[in-house]
Amino acid sequence: MSDFSEELIRSKTEDDQEESCVLSGTGMYFPWLQKHIDTVETGGKKEKDFAQTTSACLNRIQEALLKHQWPQAAGYMHSYFQILEDSDSHKRQAAPEIIWKLGSEILFYHPKSNMETFNTFADRMKNMGVMNYLKISLQHALYLLHHGMLEDANRNLSRAETWRYGEKSSSQEVLINLVQAYKGLLQYYTWSKKKMELSNLDEDDYAYNTASQTMLNHSWKTSVNLGALIQTPGVWDPFVKSYVEILYQIVPSHKLMLEFHRLLRKSEKKDHHKLGLEVLFGVLDFAGCTKNITAWKYLAKYLRQTLMGNHLAWVQEEWNSRKTWWPSFHFSSFWAKSDWKEDKALACEKALVAGILLGKGCRYFRYICKQDHPVLRKKIRRIRKSVKKHSIVNPGL
Repeated sequence: MSDFSEELIRSKTEDDQEESCVLSGTGMYFPWLQKHIDTVETGGKKEKDFAQTTSACLNRIQEALLKHQWPQAAGYMHSYFQILEDSDSHKRQAAPEIIWKLGSEILFYHPKSNMETFNTFADRMKNMGVMNYLKISLQHALYLLHHGMLEDANRNLSRAETWRYGEKSSSQEVLINLVQAYKGLLQYYTWSKKKMELSNLDEDDYAYNTASQTMLNHSWKTSVNLGALIQTPGVWDPFVKSYVEILYQIVPSHKLMLEFHRLLRKSEKKDHHKLGLEVLFGVLDFAGCTKNITAWKYLAKYLRQTLMGNHLAWVQEEWNSRKTWWPSFHFSSFWAKSDWKEDKALACEKALVAGILLGKGCRYFRYICKQDHPVLRKKIRRIRKSVKKHSIVNPGL
């Protein structure tokens, strides 16, 4: 067999059936792989120096990959498998990961490769070097996701999630966290899809209740996976965003909503910026958050940024559904006196928001602005100027 790709692609003949080979469901087989698996499993060692051959072969493979010459790369790959028999134990141990990286890329792009060929290769490589099991499982799942095979990817991640070998090392722990993260993200995608389906149903429709329950079940599964993950140190922004968006739909007052707002604020997409404003209003709709100074600071700052960005309509959209009850809920004379007495910094932030949303005639705004405080005098003056410039009651005045 002169070419690696021929061994991957060609059909199984009667003569081939007599060989010990790795067989896929399509009749494709891998005698080259079985041969070297057997060598590793039986502990066979050959005292030969393959250094020059394997090094030259690796260079040829890399050159072929750079030029997208997939059949040529496959041919060189066939010769590279001898590294599994290298007398140097370090090279032998590192070989499975190198073979996986090179082989998976070749099979991903090879014109005659297919899904079953790739899956068979991945499954064999997972078990060839147990230390690479989690890494290969994760990459295999991403390959399946790329091809739209969500259920297969989820099963793959579930198996990897429960896999253990010896004592759990720090590197294994990181990979397990990643496996759980992507599983949670996959569940988040399913939840989003169910949520979209639910929005197209009539609430009086019998199917609505069933779909609603299904969506809640998915949200619970997702929050379990991602909720545990974000307790682990690391940069998990995409996963956190998925987690808190689910929480926002279920419990908008959750403390993670402010973190969600920060993530949305960093985004370059306008719809994320709009959602960031919605999240802040949603947090302050709840009685338990009325004295959350961080939320009021964020809202005061974000209202000004939004209005300076010529998005008055965003603010009006959020305010229209609240203007009948927020004034008494947040901005009454009673709350102005109480807030000023208990937390002057909070009172100042709320006064700015009140002035922007209700104008200079707002009782809360007027009470705070009348206070003569030596330390806060300049801040109150800035609040007046900001309200004059940004109030949505008389914009531009």
